[in-house]
Order: sequence, then structure tokens, then C-alpha cells
Amino acid sequence: MLIRAAVLFAATVGVVASQANAQSTPAQSSQVPVKSAPAGGKSSAPSTASKTAASKTVEEITVTGASQDGFRSSIDRRSYGVTNDLAATTGSISDALKNVPSVEVDVQGNVSLRGDTNVTILVDGKPSALFRGQSAAQALQSLPADSVERVEVITNPSAEFSPEGSAGILNLVMKKTRRAGQSGSIRYNTGTAGRRNGGVSGAYNSNRLTISGDAGFRHEPQHSVNTDQREFFDASGARLKTTHQISDNRGRVDQWNARTGFDFDATAKDRFSAEAHANQSDLDLHNRLNLRGFDTSGAQSEIFDQAGHYKQVRDNRGGRMSWRRTNAFEDDVSVSASHETTYERNENVFAGTISLPVSSNNFQDIRSHNSLTLTDLRADLRRPMPGEARLKAGYDLRIDDNAYDNVALRGVSAASTPPDPTQTNLFLYRQTINAAYLTYEQPIGEFTLLGGLRIEDVQLDLNQVTSRILSDRNRFNAYPTLHLAYRLSDDQQLTLNYSRRISRPSPSDLNPFRVEQDAFNFRAGNPNLKPEQTDSIEAGYQYRAGGTLYVATAYYRQSSHDVTDVVTDLGNGVLLDTKENLNSSKHAGIELVANGHLTKTISYNASTNIFFAEIDSNIGSLPGVIGLAGSRSAIEGGGRFSLNWQATPIDSFQASSQMNARRMTPQGYVEPSFLSFLGYRHKFTDKLSGVLTVQDVFDSFRSHSVIDTPQLHDVTIGAGRIRAAYVGLSWSFGALPKRQPAQPPEGAEPEATHGG
Repeated sequence: MLIRAAVLFAATVGVVASQANAQSTPAQSSQVPVKSAPAGGKSSAPSTASKTAASKTVEEITVTGASQDGFRSSIDRRSYGVTNDLAATTGSISDALKNVPSVEVDVQGNVSLRGDTNVTILVDGKPSALFRGQSAAQALQSLPADSVERVEVITNPSAEFSPEGSAGILNLVMKKTRRAGQSGSIRYNTGTAGRRNGGVSGAYNSNRLTISGDAGFRHEPQHSVNTDQREFFDASGARLKTTHQISDNRGRVDQWNARTGFDFDATAKDRFSAEAHANQSDLDLHNRLNLRGFDTSGAQSEIFDQAGHYKQVRDNRGGRMSWRRTNAFEDDVSVSASHETTYERNENVFAGTISLPVSSNNFQDIRSHNSLTLTDLRADLRRPMPGEARLKAGYDLRIDDNAYDNVALRGVSAASTPPDPTQTNLFLYRQTINAAYLTYEQPIGEFTLLGGLRIEDVQLDLNQVTSRILSDRNRFNAYPTLHLAYRLSDDQQLTLNYSRRISRPSPSDLNPFRVEQDAFNFRAGNPNLKPEQTDSIEAGYQYRAGGTLYVATAYYRQSSHDVTDVVTDLGNGVLLDTKENLNSSKHAGIELVANGHLTKTISYNASTNIFFAEIDSNIGSLPGVIGLAGSRSAIEGGGRFSLNWQATPIDSFQASSQMNARRMTPQGYVEPSFLSFLGYRHKFTDKLSGVLTVQDVFDSFRSHSVIDTPQLHDVTIGAGRIRAAYVGLSWSFGALPKRQPAQPPEGAEPEATHGG
């Protein structure tokens, strides 16, 4: 592996160095020299030649008016602004994502793209430890949305990006301050049931130096009620047992975040940047569980009651440094390094009483201390080539180094709790990815072609220390991508693209140690899981005229070895949730997006996704797996619709609703979920505004999952109780915002907009 890594690194450095030091002349390149923009955002006007090049190459297109803060598209991505979304003003990142086309968010905060939950979440084009593993949903539900400027939806990424995630990538582009002089803002929102959140941001910007920082907090009460109705049957179909379980969870989550950074233009060509951030979330829940069991005659045969307390503290600390050089011929070389660590401290204490049949009480205290460390080193080159072409090349080293340490005590009471070896374990996970990529974009008349290749060497080391299970794997794979665009007219374009992607199992998916969630539900990973391989193809049509936008996309994905949840029967009404690989799956569908104006003051934003899904759940002979149904297929659909009314120059209203699509599972299905939202904003002055928002207006947001097999019928319904109203104020001070071009983060397209 070291030899392969050295080859990748040497090849990339050679390309970057040779291109960075090349001295092109105007005769050798069709590009006209343009002076790089300083930190303050000042730049010279583009030349006629540059404008001509931009009109032929498929660059980003910005649509204003109909969509929230503009819709942007380039040959390999679509971007949706969330700055003016009222849900993002008072809500979390999870709330903002609920109003983005292609994206679905369930009650637990889990994100999917077009029905596929294998989504990679990036921040400014880079991976973050915050959004990995089982705590990713909680991070999305906790972090404030007002720090996000827009969301890039990249369903078929080019080779520039990691191929991780069969569904694609969501790139959260954070707000960047580009105002001359001193500026900042203060915001505070208060809501029902003691909800509150707020934040402050500030910046100083000169011609060469930008210093910025922000901090925020969020307090949310937590209340969910979950019901679980289970029926067990024998081989003849006769009912053996029925259980009914109700779980009530109440508590709160407190979150705070802080960030500071600077950009310094040492010369007209060189920019140095650094950033440090810290986030902490504190979840505290009290739980009551009641289970009643009934025998074949319907007589009550089991009574179990449990009271518990779950606490999680999650600390994330990290930093990033980068250097970027842009010369007179628009060569762009950047090198960046980042390192962050997330510490998780979890404790789950619960005491159970078995009244029927009479049995000893059960007390258990499970504690886990996890550390998730992510290190990323990246070098990139962007170079304009003759014939208005563009070359991108880069090297990326990513190291995930995690440790999961669980200790448990069990006894009949809190005073008598010896160590429980069945729930005590140490699991070590380390994954090293060396990658190199090359993309080349070339306009040919009205056509634009973007081809790319990414090669990755992956070393995975697993060590289940307690069970003495060691595993190491090495894979070397190539991931080709191809994007085509054809400009029909100034208002219309066609796209066609292909990518090969992979979804690697998470650390918790691979840890074979069995963890007790409650007395009747266990969870365990599977160290024999294979990565999911996906081939994806899309064809799209885009029409844009004035304030109207129509986008239609047809897509097809074929995957093998899909990692999926399966349920096994441990006996006595106890189920184990584990992971397995499906044989294959197929998804084919069409997605429609429309933005426009109904009147001069009322605009709409609508999208729908209708798809055909087929899964082959013949996964072999995993012991105890309940009733897999083999090959299954269905036609599903979902969508969203929102209205925005600019009633007066200072008053605006927003109403939206969404329905997440029904989703098949190997042993059943997940029913659709519904969500609604209302919002109002009033501008008192140019710098002071107030908002009023109501989320989940009809208290309809539910999770409803079903296991439907000959041996088990299980219906689980979860109500998150997220309905809430907020009222808030936002005050800006210093220089007013100006729409000035800013250098994009690594992995993002330039913010400059181009017509036609």
C-alpha cells in the first residue's frame, strides 16, 4: 500500500508542480490574463475574450426571483440557496434540508437523496467528523441553519470528489463574509416549550486581510412517543405471541458552536487561510418503557416496565490551513490540511421490573467513550487550457482513526452492579484512503464534455479487541465519470452524465459486538460486509427564462452488495437489528423541479420524484433472519411545494409542505411522512428584521415502519413531537452586504455567474 500511495502522491505532485511553474504566453492559451481578486473581493472587469469563453463553456447559472436566493447549476451539480428560507432562520440544518429538492429528511433526522440513504455530507467540499456515523442525524438536527448559505446537490459527482455514497453528495456551503470594513449580526429566536437559539457573527475586511468569527447556541426540548406492536407466528401461520410496547422519551438538547478564521493575501497571487472551529451538543433524555405480552389465547402473559436515563455529550474540535496561488494566466494551485476530533461520551442507565411472570429486577448502566479522528491532506490544480478547456488534478489523503470503548454494569439494583462482560468491549477502526484524480472539461461548439478518473487505494484495519477478531483489507479501485452538456439555446440545455460510486460500511456497521438497546431490542454489526458498488446514469433538461425555471431529470442506478438492515429473532420476543449485503438493487425515476411566479408578488417552488425500485434480498444463510421476501419491486413517489408572497416591500410570507416517499426494506417498508411550515418576516429597517415561524403545523410528522413476513409482523410508529412556533429578531451592523465575487472553497465551483 505504501508503494501505491507513493506512486499516487508523486504523480500528482509532478502534475501540480509542472503546471504551476509553466510559463504560458498569450499565444499558447486562449485565456486572457486576469488579476486575481484580493480578500476584499475587488477584481478587474473581465475582458471580451473571457466573456466569449464563458458563453461557450457550461459554467454556473444563477436564477433570481423565483427560487430562494437563486438556483445555480453547473455541469456536475445543482445548488439551492437557503439564506432567505424562513425555516433556516430559526431552525437547524436538518430543517433547511427539508426544503431542498431531491433531499428527504425523516423524523430521526436521517437524510436521503431520491430515496437512497447512502449520502455523503461535506462542508465546503471537505469531509467532516460531525456528519459521520450514527450521530450524523443528531448533528444535522442540532447545528443552526443560519450558518449555511446554500446546499449543493451532487447526485452524480465528477472524479474531483470522493466516490463515497451511492446516492451522491450534499455539500453545505457555509456563509462567507465579503463586506468592506467592519460588519456583523446578532440574532435571537425564542419558541414554544422553552425553545431558544441565537448567535453572533462579525468580520473585518480590508484589501488584503479578512478576519471573521461566529458563535451560536441552541436549546431544544425533546419529546417523542414510540409504539411497537409485534405478532409472532409459527410455520403454519398460527399466532404464537403478541407484544405491545410504548416508549416515552423526554428531555432536552443543548448545542453551541464557535468558529474563527482569516484569509490573508500575502501577494496578488498568494492567499493563506486558516480556520478553527468547536461544537458541542449535550443530549439528556429520560425514558419510560411499558411492554405487555399476550399468549395464543389472548390472555396477558407478560408485564415489563422500565425507567431509564440516556445522556450523550459530543465534542467536536478541528482546524484547517490552506495556501492558494493564482497566477496571471488563471492557474490555480491549492494545498490544504485539516484535522478534527470528535469525542462522544454516552451513558444509558435503566432499571426494569418484570411483574409477569414474576422475576428479579434488572438494573444496567452502559457507558461508552468514543473518539473519532479525521485527518485530510489535499493538493489541487485548476488550469485553463487551450481551446477554452479546463484541467483539474489533485491528490487526497484521508485517515479515519476511531476507537469505541464500551463498559457495562449489570445487577438487580444500583447498589449491586458488577461488571457485565456481555456489554463490555473495545473496537478499533482505522481506514486510510490515498486518492488521485484528473478531470478535463472541453467545450466543442454547443457541447461541453467533462471526463474524469479517480483512483483510490484503501486500507481498512478492524480490531474487535474484546472478541479477539482482527481483520484487514486492501482495495485498489478506479472510478470513471463522464458529464456531457448541450446548449439548445440561451434558455435551454440538455445534460447526460455517468459515475461509478461506492458506499463503504460505517464503523458501527462492522463492529460485531452485540449491544443492548433495551430488554427486547439488540443491535450488532457485521465484519463480513462488502462495500456497495453503484453505477449511476442521469439525463436532464433545463429551461430558464426570466424568473421561471423548469428542470427534468431521468435517472437509473444499479447497485450490488447494498448494505441494509435486517432483523433476526433471538427468541422470547427479543429482536436483533444487524446488517447484511443485498444481492442487488435497481432504481429508475424522474425528478421534476419548477420555480416561477404566479403573480408579481407570489412565487412558487415545487419538486417531485417518482421512481421504480427493485431489491433482491436473497442474502444467503444468515442465522435467524426472519422471512426475507426475495426480489421485490414497487413504484413510489414524494415531493414538496412552497409559496412565497412578498405582500409589501417589508413584509413576506412563506408556506410549504412536503411528503417523503414510501421506501421498501428487505423485510417490509417505511410509510411516507408529511411535514408543513408557515413563516412571516417583517423588515423594521434595512438592518433590523423580525420573523415568526411555525413548523409541523398539523402535527403530522411521523415515522411508520413495518416488518411484514410470515414469521413476524411488526409495526413501529414514532412521533417526534416537533411542532413549534418561534419569534425572533435579527440585527446587522457595520457595512451592508454587497454581492461581490469571493474565492470558492476547495471542491466548489466559482461563485461568479455567467449568462447563457
